[in-house]
Amino acid sequence: MADVAAPAEHHRGSWASPMEFIMSCLNYAIGLGNVWRFPYLVYRNGGGAFLGPYIIMLSLIGLPIFFLELAIGQYAGLGPIEAFQRISPFFHGLGYCTLVVITLITVYYQVIVAWAMIYIFNSFSYELGWGSCKHDFNSERCFSESANAECMLKYNGTDPRQMWTYYNRTCVLIEDVCRGYGAGLHALNGTYCGTVGGNATVEEPLKTVLKRVLASEEYYNDYVLGRQGATWENWGDFHWVLCLYLFLSWIVLYACLARGVQSSGKAAYFTTIFPIVLLTILLCRGATLDGAWEGVSYYITPRWEILRDANVWGDAASQVFYSFGIGCGSLITLSSYSKFSNNCHTDALIVSVTNLGTAVFAGFAVFTVMGFLAHQQGVSVTEVVDSGPGLAFIVYPEAILRMPAPQVWAVLFFFMLFILGLGSQFAGVQAITTAMIDKWPSLRKRQWLVTLGACMGCFIMEIPMCYSGGVYMFTLLDWNTASWAILLIGFAEIIVVSWVYGCDRFLDNLAEMSIRFYGPIRSYWRFVWVFASPVISLAVFIFVMSQYVPAAYGSYKFPFWADVIGWLISVSTLLPFPIFAVYRIIYGKEVGKDLYRASPMWCPREDGTKVVDEERSSSDFREPGVKLDCLNGNGHIISHFVYDNVAFARDNVRT
Repeated sequence: MADVAAPAEHHRGSWASPMEFIMSCLNYAIGLGNVWRFPYLVYRNGGGAFLGPYIIMLSLIGLPIFFLELAIGQYAGLGPIEAFQRISPFFHGLGYCTLVVITLITVYYQVIVAWAMIYIFNSFSYELGWGSCKHDFNSERCFSESANAECMLKYNGTDPRQMWTYYNRTCVLIEDVCRGYGAGLHALNGTYCGTVGGNATVEEPLKTVLKRVLASEEYYNDYVLGRQGATWENWGDFHWVLCLYLFLSWIVLYACLARGVQSSGKAAYFTTIFPIVLLTILLCRGATLDGAWEGVSYYITPRWEILRDANVWGDAASQVFYSFGIGCGSLITLSSYSKFSNNCHTDALIVSVTNLGTAVFAGFAVFTVMGFLAHQQGVSVTEVVDSGPGLAFIVYPEAILRMPAPQVWAVLFFFMLFILGLGSQFAGVQAITTAMIDKWPSLRKRQWLVTLGACMGCFIMEIPMCYSGGVYMFTLLDWNTASWAILLIGFAEIIVVSWVYGCDRFLDNLAEMSIRFYGPIRSYWRFVWVFASPVISLAVFIFVMSQYVPAAYGSYKFPFWADVIGWLISVSTLLPFPIFAVYRIIYGKEVGKDLYRASPMWCPREDGTKVVDEERSSSDFREPGVKLDCLNGNGHIISHFVYDNVAFARDNVRT
C-alpha cells in the first residue's frame, strides 16, 4: 500500500491564548439581543418565572448545540463547509447553509451598527435631535417633552381644566382637546381625559386622544432611517447620511479584523468587557431615578400561571437560538483557530452562564429606565415596554431626554449599542473569510485582502437598505433569516453528529482532545445529543411555524409579493443542503453507505496538524488498499485510514 505524501504546510493561525477564544465567543454571543429582546421576553412571559423555561431550554438545546459546534471546529481545525463535508459527504451542503445564514445576518446586522453611529455623533449637541419637533421632517402630530413642559408652565392653578399641553406645534388647553374628542369628557390631569363625577368612570390616555407621535420616534423613522412615507412600491430617495455611516462602520470593523484572529482576539477584550461596564453605569444611574423600582418589579415579579402557555416555552427556545447564535457556523469558525487540546467543554459552560447572567443583568438596567419613563408619563410600565429596535432607538432615547445631562447618557448608551453590535460582527465576517480560505488555502497569505473583499461585498449588498424603504428590506431579512430556518440547521447538525456519525464516536473524538467524561456527565451528553436536543429543536420548529405571521413594520403590512420574497430568503438558507446532497449522489464517487460515513479526511488537527493532501477530495482515496495518513505539525503519523471496499477504517497512532 502506497503512502500519500504530506503537502506543504499552510499556516492557518490560532488564538494567542485560550482567553482570547473565550472572549471572542462571549463577544459573539453577548449582543443586542441581550439588551432589546431578552428583557422584553422575560416581562411578557411571566417575569422571573420565565427564567425556568429559559434555563431548561438552555440546558437541553442551547448548550448542547453550542458545545457541539465548538468541538467540531476545534477537532477538525476547519470552517463549517469543510468540516461537515468530511464528517459526512451527504451533509456537505449543511456547511453552505450556515454560510448563507451568517452572510445574510452580517449584511443586515451592520445596519444597526450604523444607526448607533448616527446617534453617537448626534449626541454631541446642545439639544438632542430626537427631543425636538423643530426639524423639517417633523409632522404636526410630533410631541416633544421639553416643548410640553413649556406649555405646562402656563398652568398655575388647581383646576385640571386649565392645564395646557403641546400639540400641533403649539400650546392647547387639554380641556378643549378632551371635549372635542367625546361627549362628557373633561381633563382629569395632564395625561388623561375622562368623565367627572357619576358612577361610571371613563379614562382615555391623552396620547390616544391626540394620536401624537414622540419626537424620538419621528427622528428614528424620518431622519435616521429616512423612511418618510416610503412603501414597497415607492422605495423613496437615497439616504446619503446612513450610507456614509454604514461605510464608516465597515472601516472600523475591517480595522479590527484585518489581521484575522491576531487582531480580532485583541479587540474582543474591549468589545466584550466595555459594554458590561457601560451597562453597570447605566444600571447605577437608572436605580436612582424615580419609578425605577416599579420597572424592576414588573421585570422580576413571577407570574407562575403563565408557564402553562406553550408560547412561553417556544419563546424560551427561540431566544436560546437567537442569543447564542447557534446554527450559523460562526462558532465552528471561531473554535477552528483553537489549539487541539483546548478544553472547549469548559469554554462552552463559561460562555453559556456568562451570556445568561449578562442578559438578566441587562434587563435590570433596561427596566429601571422603563419604570422611570412610565413614572414621568404617568402611565404603567406596560405602555412603554417595547422590543427590538423600538426599545433601543425610541423608548430608551426618550427616557434619556428626561435625565439630567442627557448628552452624557446618550453617548454612553449608544456607544454601548455600537460596541455590542460591532463585536457580534467579528465572528460573522470571520466565518465568511474562513470559508473562502479553507476552500482555497493559497489565499491565506492574502488574508487581509480576503477580509477586505468580504467587507466590501457585504457593504454593497446593504446599499438597498440606504434608501427610504430600506428598513422594509431590513425587517424582511431579520424576520426570515434568523428564524425557523436556523432551527432546522441546528437540528441537522445534531443529527449528523449523534445519529449519522455516531454519538459514541464523537465522544471518543472529544477524548482525543483530552476532553473525557465519566459517569453521569457522559450520560448527559449522550441523552441531549441523541434524544433531547433533536426532539426539542424539531418541536420548536413546528411550534414556530404554527405561530408564523407575515413580516410587517409597525402598522405597515407588507404586500403579498414581499412576503414571497421573505419565504425565498428563508428557503435560500436551506437550499444548499439538498443541492449538494443530490450533487454528491450523482457525481460523487461515494456510493451507498459511504455517503453517510466520515470521509478519510475527517481526522484531528493536533497542534498545527494539517490533513494529508488537502488539495485532493476524500473521493480520490476510494481505490481498495489505498492508505491515507494524518500527520501532525512535526510530520508524525497520528492516524491511519485504509479503504477496504467496505468502509474507511481508522487506527489512532500515538507517537
